Amino acid sequence: MGTLAVIDAPDWYETIRMSDGVTLIHEPWIKPFFRCNMWHVRGRDRDLLFDTGLGHFSLRRHVPLVSERKLTCVASHTHFDHIGCHHEFPERCVHAAEAQILADPRNEWTAAGTYATDEMFDGMPQGWDTARYGILPAPAGRLLAHGDVVDLGDRAFEVIHTPGHSPGGIALYENRTGILLSGDIIYDGPLIDDVYHSDISDYMATLMRLRDLDVSVVHGGHFPSFGKVRYRQLVDEYLEQKRQAGCHLRQPWNAG
Repeated sequence: MGTLAVIDAPDWYETIRMSDGVTLIHEPWIKPFFRCNMWHVRGRDRDLLFDTGLGHFSLRRHVPLVSERKLTCVASHTHFDHIGCHHEFPERCVHAAEAQILADPRNEWTAAGTYATDEMFDGMPQGWDTARYGILPAPAGRLLAHGDVVDLGDRAFEVIHTPGHSPGGIALYENRTGILLSGDIIYDGPLIDDVYHSDISDYMATLMRLRDLDVSVVHGGHFPSFGKVRYRQLVDEYLEQKRQAGCHLRQPWNAG
């Protein structure tokens, strides 16, 4: 394989407008498997930013959309590819089960020690050095729990605790529109349940609870967005695969 092109900060991010005031922010020079989808939602009183990517280049400096208005920054979970720029936003939220990691994001806790390598890239970011990569601490001002609401004034997103991929994983659901910001618990690609602090039994229980959620569109943590039919297909495929592998559901599940 030839030497990768070196990409500087102004060309690193891309924004793509979706419907219902939702904008995808991503890093197109990262391979799809590792590339985090960051979701910006426009609200009347404030905006929402769900995840902040790798963090090598400043999100605030290079994506004007995230610095135009008051903004609530939420972590779907604390793996490195989702929280890299959280420190840039003063109003930060995370599920209580992963608050310690956001405040002290060591590479062994964020999965950076395993996955943050040169192999992630289709274009090499200017100044990248795998050996020096790390995420800056970003202690949360608000700890989220299942059933909490992130209020944007005219829009309300309910917090759904989604343990499995990680213990403090969350999704955000807007009942009025059926929009689900799902993080890494469900997306249209290979679902990961074998990284640090993943739990397959929790994963199965979470997807069983989520299966019949009335979604219109799912904006996942990776890969393209999809609708209700594909959503249920992905859930059923994962559950059937695990049942065939002899995995068992642990009961009961307690919302946190």
